[in-house]
Amino acid sequence: MPRPRRCRRVCSEPDYIQFFPGGIPCDEMVILTVDEYEVIRLIDLEKLTHEQCARRMDISRTTVTEICESAREKIADSIVNGKELMIKGGNYRLCEGNASALCGKRCRAASAAEGKSDIAEMKGEHIMRIAVTYEDGNVYQHFGHTEQFKIYDTEEGRIVRERTAETNGSGHGALAGFLKELNVDTLICGGIGAGAQNALDDAGIRLYGGVSGNADEAVKALLAGNLVFDPDVRCSHHGEDGQGDGHRCGAYGEGHHCGGHGEGERCC
Repeated sequence: MPRPRRCRRVCSEPDYIQFFPGGIPCDEMVILTVDEYEVIRLIDLEKLTHEQCARRMDISRTTVTEICESAREKIADSIVNGKELMIKGGNYRLCEGNASALCGKRCRAASAAEGKSDIAEMKGEHIMRIAVTYEDGNVYQHFGHTEQFKIYDTEEGRIVRERTAETNGSGHGALAGFLKELNVDTLICGGIGAGAQNALDDAGIRLYGGVSGNADEAVKALLAGNLVFDPDVRCSHHGEDGQGDGHRCGAYGEGHHCGGHGEGERCC
């Protein structure tokens, strides 16, 4: 007996469900299922990887790839051959809408604003707020695709508060603004592109890129003045080598020294 298909989780049903070609009569219809719509939304609009999409929808990465290929073929058929496109049906369930959901969202529209305002209001006058691209306890290596930041409030060289913030599908261009709204002072990450670096600089957020390993240990190393990072980091996800030769924060005589973290100074 074949194993039943796993029900695909979607954040919400589409706002627009029917599309017609203009200028010609359309006698044929293409049906795009809601779970196919969700894969297209997450991968092509929100720019998630197949692996990230799979976690959001609670299915395997192989299934995501199959759904994506089917959905794109249907959309192409509609556009090229002038067929009506209808979004309906499919094997799916709506997001549970609570904190236990794998996506960490109560709803697509409200959760990001609610979570950001809660974190932003908690920052005290003498707190330095550090954000780390975060996955499974480690520094996530592709800034533009991070689903979650771990936020650390630090004071006098020690961590006083920790929590996580979901990015809710925000892409490269929006993440600097996302962090600015959280009142983040400093970002620790792995690979990051030049455009995102410029956006962070415009937002007044200090960057320590090219960092790997445990997120908590990276923050402790930064506070101690000995974080190993790469001042010339580039995101290898975009075909650039983001590893570099490394740079030790606090390594006198071996490179630049980054001091005065609590004073808001930049690395020289």
